[in-house]
Amino acid sequence: MTSAKGTEKNGKATRPRLFGTDGIRGVANVEPMTVETALRVGRALAHTFRAHPGRHKILIGKDTRLSGYMLETALASGICSMGVDALLVGPIPTPGIAFLTRSLRADAGVVISASHNPFQDNGIKVFSRDGFKLPDEVEDEIESLVVDQKIDHLRPTATAIGKAHRVDDALGRYNVFVKSAFPRQLTLEGVKVVIDCGNGAAYKLAPEVLAELGAHVTALGVEPNGENINQDCGALHPQHVQRLVRETGAQIGVALDGDADRAILVDETGEVVDGDAIMGIIASEMLRNGTLQRDTVVGTVMSNLGLEVALKKMSAHLVRTAVGDRYVVEEMLRGGYNLGGEQSGHIVLLDANTTGDGMVTLLTLLAVVLQRQRPLSELKKVVQRYPQQLINVKVRERRDLTTVEPVAKTMARIQGTLGERGRLLVRYSGTEPLVRVMVEGEDETVVQTCAEEVAETVRVHLGA
Repeated sequence: MTSAKGTEKNGKATRPRLFGTDGIRGVANVEPMTVETALRVGRALAHTFRAHPGRHKILIGKDTRLSGYMLETALASGICSMGVDALLVGPIPTPGIAFLTRSLRADAGVVISASHNPFQDNGIKVFSRDGFKLPDEVEDEIESLVVDQKIDHLRPTATAIGKAHRVDDALGRYNVFVKSAFPRQLTLEGVKVVIDCGNGAAYKLAPEVLAELGAHVTALGVEPNGENINQDCGALHPQHVQRLVRETGAQIGVALDGDADRAILVDETGEVVDGDAIMGIIASEMLRNGTLQRDTVVGTVMSNLGLEVALKKMSAHLVRTAVGDRYVVEEMLRGGYNLGGEQSGHIVLLDANTTGDGMVTLLTLLAVVLQRQRPLSELKKVVQRYPQQLINVKVRERRDLTTVEPVAKTMARIQGTLGERGRLLVRYSGTEPLVRVMVEGEDETVVQTCAEEVAETVRVHLGA
């Protein structure tokens, strides 16, 4: 279940990397998501983030999975055994931990969640004291401490042992923070909102925030039992929100994933509005207000060409990164940008939070709808989505595609056919033995034909 990231070095196979593209993830109670590993991760985190003398503290939050109790206890034990205090927050969205880590001046924040995965999976992701996900080099340092037993001999005793206690007002603090993303001069009075919390971390907070801002809320996915997170609900199943938006006449609908760091939005007609359209709408408003830093949006290689074309029409730019919100944020910090995200609904508004935040995304978009006095179905037209075809090809080995001459020649020819009004992306999956072939262009038939030709060439020369 962990990412294949880091399994090859200088052409030689190495052990699988503990940290994948978004922390550690796997089946709960099976390596690496066992209590033994979680305890060692807790010890490693505590050792790594004890940067100065005095008492230290690390926050631990989680989603609603049954295994969260088990892993929370193990992590806290490891942290305390190294002389660091563990602050237990309980079920809270991932962006809530990013915010609270900064607000409470903790040394780090940990989220126990497998995001959109089924309940039997779980994961561990870590935020630094400034609320950002850890860079590879820090994860490597932590992983070496977990695997190589370098700190097993370090055993504080007596009063040097850490304490664990609960932060009772954590959700209240985050509630106030989220509402601050919505302009004070606006109100949601009379606005109908349908929200699906996916029986996940935002099941209590999200409907509460919307109601306190005046909205008429229809909520589903708000009865977690430890086993029903993401089960036929939430961001992977927006059809329920689509149906209820139509039935209730709501102005907007939203489906959150298990840890509520991303949002799938639905317009008043019941149609899904993806992350590319959301970024286009918000970018347009920020350009009007003069708040879009460097007139640039950061997306990934999977962002639709339509977003890039739309931004050019606004005299703005799209910078692309590898797939993964952490890479989007890294590029935003490097370039001094304040808006970025993924097609999947991870939207990062750095002026508001340090990571994707589904509720902040929703409130930001609601503010645009109210200020423009236009429905979401009209606003989303700022991005005219290009036809896109994605084909996955199972492969027997990972070779540099530029060295496989028939594949390289076909890719070059297809890109020439597409020209500047089309795009070809061929990449290996980070977690599976797959090559992903993606083609975009103006003509759907041409797009499909080109994608199938590249996929077949890969299949013939690299296929399993």
